[in-house]
Amino acid sequence: MKYKFLILSLLICIFDVNAFELPEYEAKYNFESEEISITGIRKFKKNQNDYEISFNGSNLLASLSFTSKFNNNNNIVLPKTYDIKIRPKFLKRDQSVVFNQKKGFIDSIGHSSWEVSYSESSKIFDPLNVQIMIRMFIKEGLDEFDLAIVDMERGRPKNYTYRLKENEKCIVASKEYNCFILERSRKDSDRVVKYYLAEELEYMFVKIIDSSPKKTNKLELIEILSFG
Repeated sequence: MKYKFLILSLLICIFDVNAFELPEYEAKYNFESEEISITGIRKFKKNQNDYEISFNGSNLLASLSFTSKFNNNNNIVLPKTYDIKIRPKFLKRDQSVVFNQKKGFIDSIGHSSWEVSYSESSKIFDPLNVQIMIRMFIKEGLDEFDLAIVDMERGRPKNYTYRLKENEKCIVASKEYNCFILERSRKDSDRVVKYYLAEELEYMFVKIIDSSPKKTNKLELIEILSFG
């Protein structure tokens, strides 16, 4: 495992300077779980060195909002904040996470409150901005890599292994794309996440299926509203 992280660190250092320049987009996605089915707008936008990914959806019964703000530091995502707002009451979960590099900690308030130590060298990502690293790695030709995501319940990072499995044709709004299927897993866990990344869209996510023995969540692209 140490060898794998060493290789990953070396690859990060030799990325092309334009590797982080993924295009902005706005798209309509549907999120579906056992508790809820909801359609919303997902956006990736940037302003110089400030970046943001968000998803906002609502229906008559519920609303979901996820927002990740981050910077680019030498082609590595440097998290700033991650916010969750979920309604109604039976699903209510508000949580705000701040990655404070200067003070050396990650702080969470809301649904789960905790504080853990943090530094730039930690290379810890949130559930949204880690997707930028995934797209960059696939774009660079990696077929296996590890990434650490902050545990929203306790704050400690969880290390996940990502493996490229196969290619498959994906259909979105009657248009066909060549999708790379990436699988995320973790040692001693039955949870598996599959990502479908469209090559023609700079490896934008067409579908994400999060499966475990207890439940399955799915996020699926319905329509691209703007790209680039």
